[in-house]
Amino acid sequence: MKNSLLTPNQAAYVLGVTTGTLSVWRCTGRYPLRFVKVGRRVMYRTSDIEDFINGRVYEHTL
Repeated sequence: MKNSLLTPNQAAYVLGVTTGTLSVWRCTGRYPLRFVKVGRRVMYRTSDIEDFINGRVYEHTL
C-alpha cells in the first residue's frame, strides 16, 4: 500500500537517521518532511518519505 503509515521508528530506519533527528526536523521545519498527526501520535506516509528522498537527489554539489 503506497500510503501506509509508518511510526517515527520505522521512518527513521528508512531514512537512516534517529527518531530524535525526526523530532528536531518536525519542530524546526528544517527539512520539508511531511507528517501526519493521529491524535497525539506522529506518523509518516510512505509516499511522503519517498517524495522527500526523491527531492534530495543531486547530480553534483555547488
